[in-house]
Amino acid sequence: MSKKIKFYLLFFAVLLGVFYFFIMKDYDFDASPLQVINPAVPAFSFTNQDGKIITQKNTDDKVYVAEYFFTTCKGICPKMNANMRRVYDAYKNENDFLILSHTCMPEVDSIPLLKKYELKMINNSLLKSADGSYSISNSAVTGNAPNKNWNFVTGNKDSLYKMARIGYIIDNQKPDSNQNIANQFIHTQYFALVDRYRRVRGIYDGLKEDEVKKLIYDIKGVLKEKIDHTRFMTGFSNSPT
Repeated sequence: MSKKIKFYLLFFAVLLGVFYFFIMKDYDFDASPLQVINPAVPAFSFTNQDGKIITQKNTDDKVYVAEYFFTTCKGICPKMNANMRRVYDAYKNENDFLILSHTCMPEVDSIPLLKKYELKMINNSLLKSADGSYSISNSAVTGNAPNKNWNFVTGNKDSLYKMARIGYIIDNQKPDSNQNIANQFIHTQYFALVDRYRRVRGIYDGLKEDEVKKLIYDIKGVLKEKIDHTRFMTGFSNSPT
């Protein structure tokens, strides 16, 4: 083999190595082993507790957790959102993290009610009982702690429910296709973890301690994934690993 051919082979090997270095340098391949459950959460537009429109653009390049609740719930919601408060406390200073808590009763949960609920969730103390479960203190709200991560959203009921069923896949009941949307009711305890590219990466039971701990752990791994798909050539896999 001539020296000229060897030179060109070495040159292209170095060039290829530099190319792959730059497209992969922002990605930690060991960050999270989670597979993709839904590769494309659809576009959405809802209104949060401050009257701000929240769309998929607000979640671009961010990791977020989605759930469903209603402010007057006396059943599973208080325990779910006490556990969600733990998630919030763990990542409230993380600029690339959000929580979207969707009301499942938009006909009742007005923006002022969502704001009141937010203040209770953010400002009141998180209590741990002897059995290891958590709750939010019922004391009067006395402060107004800053909140940049946790959105309590409302909107069109049909849109909210479609997101739960088609987007986040956390509705644990099959809807009756013959039932009017006004008479339908989603009451699910599941949380969905969504990555920077609006892909569902995990579904967790918000009432189970081990699954809440796993969610908090998994968020850290997904946050480390910093792959930039704009650098990839057409045809590269959309898989996280």
